[in-house]
Amino acid sequence: MRDATTDRTDQTTASDPTGPTDAADPTGATDPADLTATQLVARYASGDLSPVEATRAVLARIERIQPKVNAFTRVDADGALRQAEASAERWRRGAPVGLVDGVPVTVKDLLLLRGAPTLRGSRTVRADAAAWDEDAPSVARLREHGAVFVGKTTTPEFGWKGVTDSPLTGVTGNPYDPRRTAGGSSGGSAAAVALGAAPLSLGTDGGGSVRIPASFCGIFGFKPTYGRVPLYPASPFGTLAHVGPMTRDAADAALLMDVISGPDWRDWSQLAPPESHFRAATANGTAGVSGLRVAYSPTLGGTARVRPDVAAAVRRAVELLAELGAGVEEIDPGVSDPVEAFHVLWFSGAARLVQPLAADDRELLDPGLREVCAQGAAFSALDYLAAVDVRMALGQAMGRFHTAYDLLVTPTLPVTAFEAGAEVPEGSGHTRWTGWTPFTYPFNLTQQPAATVPCGVDGDGLPVGVQLVAARHADALVLRAAHALYEAGVAEAVAPPVL
Repeated sequence: MRDATTDRTDQTTASDPTGPTDAADPTGATDPADLTATQLVARYASGDLSPVEATRAVLARIERIQPKVNAFTRVDADGALRQAEASAERWRRGAPVGLVDGVPVTVKDLLLLRGAPTLRGSRTVRADAAAWDEDAPSVARLREHGAVFVGKTTTPEFGWKGVTDSPLTGVTGNPYDPRRTAGGSSGGSAAAVALGAAPLSLGTDGGGSVRIPASFCGIFGFKPTYGRVPLYPASPFGTLAHVGPMTRDAADAALLMDVISGPDWRDWSQLAPPESHFRAATANGTAGVSGLRVAYSPTLGGTARVRPDVAAAVRRAVELLAELGAGVEEIDPGVSDPVEAFHVLWFSGAARLVQPLAADDRELLDPGLREVCAQGAAFSALDYLAAVDVRMALGQAMGRFHTAYDLLVTPTLPVTAFEAGAEVPEGSGHTRWTGWTPFTYPFNLTQQPAATVPCGVDGDGLPVGVQLVAARHADALVLRAAHALYEAGVAEAVAPPVL
């Protein structure tokens, strides 16, 4: 059995003595590791930068930050450099194979990546249990578009909670303060993107698992409409689970969405291909929100206790939307907190996930996961169907709400990053991660597109996120509004972390 120590010591590093480690970009602008995917592609096209140079810079960054934040379960430097060299040759011939040819990418370790074990943060998954010769749909689309896969990122065991620590790989720290959590369950991806360890990452979101860590780490995270990005194998958490981009800004997320929204027959619940490319959503700059009807709900009906510094940063972002021409009204959707229904669906999925495990293997599980699995196993089919009824009613209510409002804006989270290794903030009174994530899981129940945009920092310099939510299928609208906020400088106060 491969344990976390073996996986990390198995990592390889670039060793070409002629290649720079943290070398500046040839244009003199910045280290290639600090460029967005959009910038990288433009510089590849102009000949100012090679995919090999960019990949070396990213690998050097990983080597520096991994001991500090523990964002990776596996790094394949040799494989990444081979892919980068092949990409460089394609660019030299003027024949890139896709939209992200040569762009370094990381993949959350819940998604299949051909040639690498997908251990899912669990000591119960053996590296020799499968051939690992298949890509998840989103990974397959990236491979077809020439992406360079540098590694797999950390997750809590089976992605079950909103922070990232697991019995297999330990704790993932926040890029702004490694003593604090990166959030979860896509915490490794968020930390990697924030620190320049590849500009694009694939995360998964079943109750906020893209948006929570993106908010804590000061990056952009997007949960598309369910089915917009094909998913295989099917999640044990059913139709709560989405695949989404984790990037430095909305423009990169739109680029990544144009890649990973490609169809895949293995997901029978996927949506039809989008009618237009998502990059068009970022074409209008700050004019992208002019005339939009925006509902601002600071507490989502009073169910959330939002810290004053978080509330203030979010309100400033809402005021910026108004300055850009949106019609903003402070109003709640009029829905009640669906946390109990979410627990039934989520905990039942967890119980089904571990059901095949032998008793000895169950003892290897995260103790918190064992607890929610026991709760999930106690629910009946009628309990499950009653939770589905709550979900359907919530979806109807939000559908009605969006006939009057294009966007719903809330805080992404009521708090900023807290102590690493804890499921809930100390002294909060919460027992499970859902207690401090009241703004995220409702929109997994409704399957709506939702994004988090960094909009400020708290008194400790930790990032704050604002959440943008639209009606189902209005993914481009969320990206358009997020891009307008970026163009207007909403994230300027969130300085990139330096470790």
